[in-house]
Amino acid sequence: ERSWRILIQRVSFQTSLTRSPSAHSVKHMFRNDYDTDVTTFSPAGRIHQVEYAIAAVKQGSACVAVKSDTHAVLACVMRKESELGSHQEKLFKVDDHLGIGISGLIADGRVLCKYLRTECLNHKFVFEAPMQVGRLVKQLSDKSQVFTQTQQKRPYGVGLLVIGYDETGAHVYETVPSGNHFEYIAQAMGKRSQSARTYLEKYFKEFKNMELGDLVNHSLKSLKGASEEKLTKSNCAVAFVGKDRKFTVLTGDKLAPYMELAVEGDEEKKEESKEMVEDS
Repeated sequence: ERSWRILIQRVSFQTSLTRSPSAHSVKHMFRNDYDTDVTTFSPAGRIHQVEYAIAAVKQGSACVAVKSDTHAVLACVMRKESELGSHQEKLFKVDDHLGIGISGLIADGRVLCKYLRTECLNHKFVFEAPMQVGRLVKQLSDKSQVFTQTQQKRPYGVGLLVIGYDETGAHVYETVPSGNHFEYIAQAMGKRSQSARTYLEKYFKEFKNMELGDLVNHSLKSLKGASEEKLTKSNCAVAFVGKDRKFTVLTGDKLAPYMELAVEGDEEKKEESKEMVEDS
């Protein structure tokens, strides 16, 4: 009789463990059961695969965009796999009046860049006019949203900063893997981007009537706190577009005067940098 009582107690104890799992095991179970695809919501109302894609954007190197009434500027930090390799390209021209900077999975960014270029070409062929920046960004967000509710596909693991100039003025947009898009005066994304946003929040009220050279200077200064290493002409790139100015990317020696001004704070070269912008 005693052995039977012991056996019943053991079974009751094991049953209670099964029916009342710990908070840690419940959390672990939810992660396993609800993050295998993008069509299943967790009990908390979250889609983990989309959150993972957004986390991939935050792990990419920093990218910054600022705008005035007449110009928009992109600046980014470029990584390389080793000392023997080259830096990854992060700024891409889409059309003469717009371009993008990316953070996250570079390969996903190239695919989206190709899509944007195709849409711009189609619009120019049909309507004989450049595509409005806001309309193109909306189409891109709609495309990204489809990948958040299709089981056979994963979300794009890349965020885009889109700058452009059209008949409505200069624009800066951000797109995220969830399918949302936002327009900004200035924005930063990627790893350690909070430092860059703090800088931009301090000076954004001055951007409205700022000249192009000063915008480039501020964009590079905002990147200093977001970079894990010293900024140089080799690991940075800048692009700009504006009124009567096509989308242009500055790297290497063309970027050197701005780097000296922004990173080293050489005020004597400020006028020289502005002249370089005018000649670009």
